[in-house]
Amino acid sequence: MQGKEDKYTQQTPFSTSQAGTGMMVLNPLKRTLTPLDYSLRRRSDVGSIIARHQAIDDANSLASIDRPPSEVEELPPAKIYHPLSIHVLALLMPASIFGVLARLGLQALATYNGQSVFPLAYVQATGCFIMGIGLKMKVPFGNFYGPLYTAMTTGFCGSLTTFSGWQVDVFDSWVNTGQFHRGGLRDVVDGLTKTWVTLVLSLASLQLGIYVCGLAQPYFPAPRPPTKNVRYTLTILAILTYAAAFPAYFLLPHNFRHQTTAALLFSYPGTLTRYLLSLNLNPRLKTLPLGTYMANSLGTALLGFFHVLQGLPSAVSPNTCSLLQGLGDGYCGCLTTISTFAAEIIASEGWKAWTYTIISWITGQLLLLVIMGSSFWGGRVKEQMTCSFQTS
Repeated sequence: MQGKEDKYTQQTPFSTSQAGTGMMVLNPLKRTLTPLDYSLRRRSDVGSIIARHQAIDDANSLASIDRPPSEVEELPPAKIYHPLSIHVLALLMPASIFGVLARLGLQALATYNGQSVFPLAYVQATGCFIMGIGLKMKVPFGNFYGPLYTAMTTGFCGSLTTFSGWQVDVFDSWVNTGQFHRGGLRDVVDGLTKTWVTLVLSLASLQLGIYVCGLAQPYFPAPRPPTKNVRYTLTILAILTYAAAFPAYFLLPHNFRHQTTAALLFSYPGTLTRYLLSLNLNPRLKTLPLGTYMANSLGTALLGFFHVLQGLPSAVSPNTCSLLQGLGDGYCGCLTTISTFAAEIIASEGWKAWTYTIISWITGQLLLLVIMGSSFWGGRVKEQMTCSFQTS
């Protein structure tokens, strides 16, 4: 029996617990799992696994973060929805829209003269906190209505948080696009600050969400599952919500386009692309979630490309500028995610977590160095945006 227990010894670098305090710290913890622990780890949802400060050692379990609740959570067949079910895909539509609106709203609220915290910090922390609640609630969501889990985590939190925006923000610090009066060393410090603060804040917020949900969950009774008519009504309303983004883009004042409505048009395609990449690629590698990695890398490259187009010396038309802004805020913002990225880091074992984090960050910065850096330093593109938007 001792040999079996030793087989499941693990090391989790990002999440540990101080005895008797319930506080999360960022120190290594080596722990030996019993066969019972291992059985629970295989059967439990990801949120419960993270709450027990354990790690996931197989790609299929890690890939379940984006999937709706299934037989892994021991649900009856009648409550299991296929990942590509119309109910699951439809609820991603309004979730993506509300995620984009929340991100743009938080950024606008946190952007002001003399700000002491960069705006994306609030975005990432909020999205990861809600993601933690969703992960912990996966089984109750499955017993109630499984597609709501995917809408909340993959849809809303994935669209609220943004990996590509974080990467561009860090790169802007390296090259000092704000033209602040500071030396090159301060540029490096600023970029490193945005890097580690985002990582620590995101990981801590996700764990806090799981912890708070675990405390509150016993005090809320489980609601009755919706009837068939209610489920289909929700699906129809979800589709109509996204469809309303198209007349909103054309009928609302033009100055709304670059601020909001253009982003709403591209929000769902971005989320859907990330979701499909996750379903198809995440289970393929044990070393890292390939689908999330590809989504974050692709979205970062595209966002860098759109920034280059917005900085061309001969400015493009206002309508094109609005569409480029919408592609950046909507498609790239929803294609990339910090919330799922943080959950995958915490749930990964030892060196896999470190490797995944470092490779993802380096890939994003190298892509921006090739796309944005070569354009800036070649003198063909200005570091500041030359796009002009319609104001009426």
